[in-house]
Amino acid sequence: MVAGWTSRSRTIFVAAVLCLLALNLVVLAAAYPETMTIDSGCCGDRLLAKDFSAFYTAAWRLIHDPGQVYTSGYVNDGEYHVLPQPESYKYLPSFLLMVLPFTALPYQQALTAFDVFQFLLLPLVALLVYELTKEKGVAVAAIVAIIALLLPSPSPHWSLSAAYYWQWAEGQSKVLETFLLLLGLYLGKTKRPLLSGVAFGLCAFDPRFALVALPLFFMYNRPSLRRAFGAGAATLLATNATLLVPGVGGGFLTMLFTSGLTTPLYWYALIPLLTIVALTVVNIREVIAAFRTREILTHM
Repeated sequence: MVAGWTSRSRTIFVAAVLCLLALNLVVLAAAYPETMTIDSGCCGDRLLAKDFSAFYTAAWRLIHDPGQVYTSGYVNDGEYHVLPQPESYKYLPSFLLMVLPFTALPYQQALTAFDVFQFLLLPLVALLVYELTKEKGVAVAAIVAIIALLLPSPSPHWSLSAAYYWQWAEGQSKVLETFLLLLGLYLGKTKRPLLSGVAFGLCAFDPRFALVALPLFFMYNRPSLRRAFGAGAATLLATNATLLVPGVGGGFLTMLFTSGLTTPLYWYALIPLLTIVALTVVNIREVIAAFRTREILTHM
């Protein structure tokens, strides 16, 4: 048993997690009707399709019309016509490999399935939070779990959590990203640097959060940094090899410098961001120690 954790502590943590999951299910139910609505979303005044339309359309194009993956709007190439038009795809192509299975379903069913799939990842997120914080005690584990599993911010229109409401309403990917980030850190902590690097390479389809998590990745993989970084780089390169396909690489660069770099942090982005920030604060002494020059030279 971990020091500081009694059977009562474990019971309290499990009960807290079950409560958070139940509350998140309420948020999912509240957000479900929004997935079928064409409106301006959380933060604008134009009629927009849901964010999932960008993933679904780009994944279809990756197989059938790869040169159009980063093309904005509807393309008359046989793709499903999401009204008023599909949103622009702004991630690395690697994420599309994860979305491809969902294109076997009609669009609206695929969005719902993607939400359900990510909701089912939340118990695993809770387990990873426990494994990453158990040395810090039950109070710290519970606080990080509250951030990762619900991020409460009650709103009259957006249920119990604005971040999760729009995560589910838009069919966003931030639970999957949070899961992969935490999995990479956990695998590093348990001395599996190659697998840690693979998970980290997969989560880097939106590089912003991988960069925020780098200090923790460094800390947990300190004994085998070269292997972890090598596996991460190899995974990132292999899963994004489609950037070499004519039109894909150029489209990505055009997107990056026209709209990608200026994309703001919407509500749902707070889920992985604040989870990683919380874990960094909890481990700040260890993170600082890992970046001492002598430690770096020893383990690289």
